[in-house]
Amino acid sequence: MKHSIRVRLVMTMVLVTGSIVLLLWFVNKAFLPEYYEKEKVKMLGKAYTEAFDIYAENEDEEKSTEEISLALEKLGANQSMNLYVFQLYYDQVGYYPKFLYPAMDVFQQKQVFEQIMEYAGKAAITGNKLGNRELLQKTEEYQIYKVFDNRMNSYYIELFGAIDKETGIYVRSNYQSMMESIMISNRFLTYIGILVTIIGSIAVYLVSRNFTQPILELSKVADKMAQLDFDCHYTVHRQDEIGTLGKSINTMSDKLEQTISELKSANNELQRDIENKIQIDEMRTEFLSNVSHELKTPIALIQGYAEGLQENINEDIESREFYCEVIIDEANKMNRMVKKLLSLNQIEFGKEPVSFERFDLVEMIKSVLASTEILFQQKEAHLHFDAKEPVYVWADEYMVEEVLTNYVSNALNHVSGEKNIAINLQNKEKTVRISVYNDGERIPEEALDKVWVKFYKVDKARTREYGGSGIGLSIVKAIMNTLKQEFGVQNKEQGVEFWFELDTKNE
Repeated sequence: MKHSIRVRLVMTMVLVTGSIVLLLWFVNKAFLPEYYEKEKVKMLGKAYTEAFDIYAENEDEEKSTEEISLALEKLGANQSMNLYVFQLYYDQVGYYPKFLYPAMDVFQQKQVFEQIMEYAGKAAITGNKLGNRELLQKTEEYQIYKVFDNRMNSYYIELFGAIDKETGIYVRSNYQSMMESIMISNRFLTYIGILVTIIGSIAVYLVSRNFTQPILELSKVADKMAQLDFDCHYTVHRQDEIGTLGKSINTMSDKLEQTISELKSANNELQRDIENKIQIDEMRTEFLSNVSHELKTPIALIQGYAEGLQENINEDIESREFYCEVIIDEANKMNRMVKKLLSLNQIEFGKEPVSFERFDLVEMIKSVLASTEILFQQKEAHLHFDAKEPVYVWADEYMVEEVLTNYVSNALNHVSGEKNIAINLQNKEKTVRISVYNDGERIPEEALDKVWVKFYKVDKARTREYGGSGIGLSIVKAIMNTLKQEFGVQNKEQGVEFWFELDTKNE
């Protein structure tokens, strides 16, 4: 994780702290001695002024020697300097001093006297140099020098001046100690810098978790979004920039989810439109092919018999009437086929209005059976329907009647053997199953799923015999799909059973 923000923050902390410590060390080394020297000069000048004031007050208030000495002692102690007040006398031997402050033994007086006499002997002064002394400041009252003491092997800053015509002052402060202080300060600063860098780096590493953890969480949310998972949101507990970013990501996630959902819906709708168009084209092609195939035979018959009438092939009245009956019969078949195809087309494309209502299923079945009673008589078929109590269902009564009529017509057309046709009702939890059974030949298993296809005929010769078009069961399938109900066909031991279901509750 060399590119981690936490590592970068720690490295930045180390670099910044180290740079500051290095800068302070350089500033101390380069500029502090000069600054200290100037401040020391000011301090000595201030000490001279205060000493002068002490003696000036003495003239006004006539203080005792002890009071003056105490004041001068405080001044020297507070300013970390050695302060001497003296008077010079001259006799035949030469100059000799009288020290007013402080009290010293003979040896000390000798050393201080030698230093004073170096300033008193003006002949040695050349420019800003007085022997091994460097002049730092000069006024009418005093001069301040920087001097190297060979005996002490150390630098000092010294002030030499006059308080009045008879009294002089000599102030001496160690300059070498300042350099040592700078070295100690730099060393201490280095140690403190290293310690602060370590502690600061640890603190930054720990504190940075408050910044990096939310960023990692935001990164996880972004990864989820990249995988189109929009259930993951960033929990915002902050009011800072990260909190604002989290809110923005949450908003973006919601917008993306909504937009992608809309795109998916539009895509699905477009896909359905494309599929519907393909289906319509296929159905149109299939329709034209099947219709042309189904109409080919009756048209050929009508054309043939019509040409026969035109050419008077048979001049007797009975033959002409037979020809006309064939033409009329085939025309009626074509008319019925076209009507069924138009009805099927309307149902498949949702153009047939669906009206759900509650009605008595038993009464409707009885009505259909009553309308087809003459067909049962012609087929000499035996009907079995025992339901007497009302059974109420929710559906489109007209469509259900169409389904039942097709099932009954199909049973009559295929009944054989003992010619039994049975209509049964089986109640379930929320639905009722209506089944129409007929004795006859069983449908081959491989053809059970194909009977619902338009124009499909299991036995073409038999279908031609009763004038079937192969459209009736296709209409049943379209109606049941519109009603969203189950339907089917199954072989029985002695025949075939077609069934469909309807809701008994309005759900």
